[in-house]
Amino acid sequence: MKLGARIIKTGIAIVLALYLSQLLHLPTPVFAGIAAIFAIQPTIYRSYLSVIEQIQGNLVGAIVAVMFVLLFGNHYFIIGLAVVIVITINLKLKTEKSLVLSIVTVIAIMESQQGDFLQFATIRFSSILLGILSSFIVNLVFIPPKYETKLYGRISDITEDIFKWIRISTRHASEHTLLKKDIGRLKGNLLKLEQVYSMYKEEHAYFKKENLSKSRKLVIYRQMITTTKKSYETLKRIHKFENEITLMSEEFQAQIQHQLDSLIHQHEQVLLKYVGKIKSLSCIDEYNNHGLSRKDFLSFFFSQLEKKKYEEGKEKDIATRLVPLISAIIEYDEQLEHLEKLINNFQAFHKNENEVSVEYDIVD
Repeated sequence: MKLGARIIKTGIAIVLALYLSQLLHLPTPVFAGIAAIFAIQPTIYRSYLSVIEQIQGNLVGAIVAVMFVLLFGNHYFIIGLAVVIVITINLKLKTEKSLVLSIVTVIAIMESQQGDFLQFATIRFSSILLGILSSFIVNLVFIPPKYETKLYGRISDITEDIFKWIRISTRHASEHTLLKKDIGRLKGNLLKLEQVYSMYKEEHAYFKKENLSKSRKLVIYRQMITTTKKSYETLKRIHKFENEITLMSEEFQAQIQHQLDSLIHQHEQVLLKYVGKIKSLSCIDEYNNHGLSRKDFLSFFFSQLEKKKYEEGKEKDIATRLVPLISAIIEYDEQLEHLEKLINNFQAFHKNENEVSVEYDIVD
């Protein structure tokens, strides 16, 4: 079991909320601890938004609770009716994320009354507000998120898996069922990758320093994800047209393998270059490991369409069915070339800001 940063921060937030409640002599610190649980968020920006929304939602809950007690008392039926009203108001205000804590506020204020009711309600509301603020402080101070590190790590892991399967598949050594299962897993990982990118983007919107550099990094990571998706689409096409590929000529199969090996090799070097593991792509290999240009590769494929027109055109029909695969390879090549240009431009203009730590942090 992996102990995530959010779990640790939740524990720290509860401790802080309970400690501050005791320090301020609040009679019900448990409500501060409960509020701290709901207010923890994975990013600082989301934490800021959560604080605003939680405060709004709890104000609604407190106001409704106080009004109902003053007008109707605190019978169980009245408490239930007040909760229904609070839920309705929160839905109208589109503050669903603070709904649970709003209900907690209503129950905390209405469930019993000790001494002066307004003073009692204020203390209960203050306890919940203290828990929310404690979570925000913890998000700001403890284990600050490094979503750039996490984002690059996820991209690197996914591309490695894709490269592995492409190399195996082009050599006809893959197991069909296992590859199909892994393609489904990779699809899920790509969806999670978008979520990490979204969190990194939110952190970018929150921090204003070095805005130009951050903006260019966002463009690069967006292109990294796009290129990774193109490699994934290529793998899917190889898997789909596995039988058709084996029915083509050995020359065709060898060229497909060489072309994809070249793209994978280039993709690996581009990712390494971004984090400063290599200085340039031109000095990686002393021998020529480049595949055909997109134009020559397309011409090669068309030449295959014209070959062996005998056998009642069967060979030509098979080659025609491989058009989606050829298209995927060409698109992958285009996106990879664009990614390399973006990284080269970024490193040329931001020489002191092009280093990324690839060590894995605690995962949220």
